[in-house]
Order: sequence, then structure tokens, then C-alpha cells
Amino acid sequence: MSTVIGLVIVLGVLIFFHELGHFLVAKAFGVGVERFSLGFGPKILKKTIGETEYCISALPLGGYVKMVGEQPDEELGEEDIPRSFTHKPVSRRMLIVAAGPFFNFILCILIFFGIFSISGERTLEPVIGKIKDGSPAQSAGLESGDRVVAVQDKAIDAWPEMAEAIGQSGGRPIDFTIARDDRRLQVTISPVKERVEDVFGETHERFLVGITAAGEVRAERLNPVAAMGESLRRTYMIVELTIVSVVKLVQGAISADTLGGPIMIAQLAGEQVEHGIVNLLSFIALVSVNLGILNLLPVPVLDGGHILFFGIEAMIGRPVSLRVREVAQQVGIFLLMLLMVFVFYNDIMRLLTG
Repeated sequence: MSTVIGLVIVLGVLIFFHELGHFLVAKAFGVGVERFSLGFGPKILKKTIGETEYCISALPLGGYVKMVGEQPDEELGEEDIPRSFTHKPVSRRMLIVAAGPFFNFILCILIFFGIFSISGERTLEPVIGKIKDGSPAQSAGLESGDRVVAVQDKAIDAWPEMAEAIGQSGGRPIDFTIARDDRRLQVTISPVKERVEDVFGETHERFLVGITAAGEVRAERLNPVAAMGESLRRTYMIVELTIVSVVKLVQGAISADTLGGPIMIAQLAGEQVEHGIVNLLSFIALVSVNLGILNLLPVPVLDGGHILFFGIEAMIGRPVSLRVREVAQQVGIFLLMLLMVFVFYNDIMRLLTG
């Protein structure tokens, strides 16, 4: 049940916000909107307000905003031309299309802003968990449960601060101030260079002392200015990581088997539901950025493909021919279908082997 609930919440929020971007910018530029649909296929619920029909459809894997004059060959009355999408300047059409992915990034920022303002930013405490046998930390006498309070006489407030100091040591001896029970201890440790694997499966050399975090976290509520700043930083980090992942996927550095589809999203969403609202919201923020970047890829039928054609139109001074667009759309649909079949295959294989 948690899996179903998680999938409905995640897809519902993501689709609504993405299409809301198209809808609001279209309305702002005076484009008529005939339908705002969450999902495809047969309509389950619908209500018409003004000129727009709002509906929830049977197939939840997407949504759409149907605008007046959206198709270049669509027949329009004289009264509809001022409200036609096709008759708007190319710059406005690009902004309307780009608004969907842009709102996915906005959603991520808003979610993190809410989390940091209400629940607080979660910080990993500099408390030692496991100690590697034969490591410099073990030789120096460090123990599980020790808290690192300073490195080179500089106060340490979080685990990443300590990890950064160790990584930048160049192997030179480092003075640690340790809190153990009610005592303060001073120890000197010389980090050693080791090969470690990053999130992409690539190995790098780093200076380490052989300790892992105990996993203790604390949450600190941020004021609105700090919360917004941290939200922007966190969203940027996710965008950067996602783009690097796509590049490495194309390069073959990451296996295509890691790609997942709706089943994988449902499983992960269900797990986040069980772990609480903060985890679920963080998951929605992550997937929202991924959806935004995916839609910006220059593939016909995706928003990025439309933006590409509008960009060409802006450069050559006329729309790309209808025939070229039709062929490109067919190629785009074919590629998208191949991707969907592949991720569904991956999802099913995970279920069978998991």
C-alpha cells in the first residue's frame, strides 16, 4: 500500500507542477488553454472553469496542457488568432515550453526551503563509528564513539568539515582534538593515500585515516534567508550531479542497467513514505530535478526538442518545415518508446533478481 501511495503522490506532484509551469506562462502571454490534464487516456474526473477543462486521466505517466493553436496546421477562426500559441513570437513560445522544466527546478527549491525552514537542515555529526583495522586512526588510539571537536586547532562542527581537512592534508600529520566521555584528548595522525570508489563507480586517490561516521545527525532550523540560500545550493548540487550522471551514462562510464522506470520510482517512493514526510519530500525534489533535465534534452516530443526547433526558427527567421518536424517527432517517439521498454525491462529484472 505504501508503494502505491508513494507513486501516486510523487507522480501527481511532479506532473502537476510541470504542467502548471506551461499553463501559467501560457496564460501570462495571452495564450488560450483548452485543457489541463494530469495523465493521458480516458478521463476519470473533469471540470470546466472558464475556457479550460481540468481533468484527471486514467494513465498517470505524464500530463499535458492543450493550448489554442498549438499545432501549426490547426484551423483557427479570426477571433482565436490573438490567443493562438503558434501566432505568438518565437521567444514567448520558447518560454512557455521551457516553463515546465523550469517549474520542476522551482519545485525542488521550494521543497528544500520548506524542509530547512520547518524541520531544519540535517547535519552529520563528527562522531566516529567504525575504525578500520590497521589504519592510522587505530594506531593513534581512536575509538568508536569519539567526537572530533577540532582539527589543527580549528573547531569542527560537522563530519564533512573534518573529511575535507583530512583530504586536503597531503599526507602531513594532523592534530586532532577528541572528546571522549568527559575528557579531551590530543592525538596526531598522518593520513594515508588510498584508492576509493565514487558514486559513479570510478576510483580516485584520497587521503584517509580509516574512520567512518557513526551516522548521528542533528537538525537545525534555518532563517528564511539562510534556508533559501541552502535550498539554491542543494538544488544546484542535484542539477550538477544529474548532468554529470547523464554524460557518464552516454560515455559508458555508468551502466545503462542502473536506469529505472515507474516501478523503480514506485518502490523508492514507498520506502520514503515509510521513513517519513521529510524523506518523501526530498525524494520528490530529487526526481523533480531529474524530470526537468530529462525534458530539456534536445529530443523531439520532449520540451527540449521543441525549444531546439524554436531556436532554429529564431536563427533562420522562419519555422522549420512541417515535414521535418513530423519526421523528427516520429523519431523522437520511437526513441522514447525504446527508452520506456528498456527501463521497464530493468525494473522487471530487478524484481525477479531482487
